Amino acid sequence: MDKWLWQARFFKTRSLAARQVSDGHVRVNAVKVTKTSTQVTPGDVLTFAQARQIRIVKIEALAKRRGPATEAQALYTDLTPEAEPVAPRVGPRPTKKDRRDMDAFRDEDP
Repeated sequence: MDKWLWQARFFKTRSLAARQVSDGHVRVNAVKVTKTSTQVTPGDVLTFAQARQIRIVKIEALAKRRGPATEAQALYTDLTPEAEPVAPRVGPRPTKKDRRDMDAFRDEDP
């Protein structure tokens, strides 16, 4: 399991992939998995968190090595639904004083 996630380039290191699995953050066919040695086969659907996004991928093939990104992308089909676009920032980034003012405004009782 962790090896496939690493070979498919979802995680930078195999230990990061193993930690995700052992912490129970990966599901195989909707069943939570905590063993890094869990066998995966083509056709399995994995659900896991990556950064701030929930990824849903269907395994298409198994790899013999961790190759380039083009090889890694052939290992799976991404089933992740499109997220709503984030509203673009309007104006410059707030300064520390602006943030303090916003916090003070939020803390006021209506």
